Amino acid sequence: MLRYGPLRAASFFGALVSYAIVCQKSLGAPQPNAAWVQRAFLDENVQYFLMAFYWWSSKPVTLALVPYAIFSLFHALTFTRTTLLPQFLPPGPPAQPGAAPTPHPLAKKLQVWVKANYDNAMRAVAFAELITLGRVVLGALTWRNALLTPVIYAHFLRQRWFQSKFTREAVALVHGRILAFVTSPGKPPVLAQVYSQLTGLTQRWAGSPPVAAAAGAGAGARRQ
Repeated sequence: MLRYGPLRAASFFGALVSYAIVCQKSLGAPQPNAAWVQRAFLDENVQYFLMAFYWWSSKPVTLALVPYAIFSLFHALTFTRTTLLPQFLPPGPPAQPGAAPTPHPLAKKLQVWVKANYDNAMRAVAFAELITLGRVVLGALTWRNALLTPVIYAHFLRQRWFQSKFTREAVALVHGRILAFVTSPGKPPVLAQVYSQLTGLTQRWAGSPPVAAAAGAGAGARRQ
């Protein structure tokens, strides 16, 4: 792993440790039963943990760090607001007698910034993941990464499709752009035919979501 760059190795290891902690908090200690295993594999945090382990243990793709960096930024800001700032900056007086103290103005600003930028950040994550898929597909064709890498990452994105509205929006936008290009005047009809067959194969491969994933897909928000 280190031969691919100690900085990238350390970055993915940090993501691995971070998601191991998150998974432990959300799922608790591992249990030797099928129900716990199924719940774990359908958990978004576990999916990102497994991808972090894959990138850490194989030849990494630097672009794959982008989602983890964005998640880490929001984790750090939330931790700063909820845990660090109260230790150094006292909260304000209650808005009314008997109510909880009001947050410090700096903590309030952090909260407002996170809320205002969360959706755009998740959209950036979704597009970064689609670009990463294109990168690993080209990498497999040019022997820059393992042939198994795009297969694993495609399955990961299949789960993201079922669980994240941001991924579905990104796929719809990219699909629309490609479709408009291949069907535009002057393009050979074979382009549209090949793309239609490719999308048909992709839809059949994706299939229907697992029950738990389908139930949670409507929320579209990640727990990270």
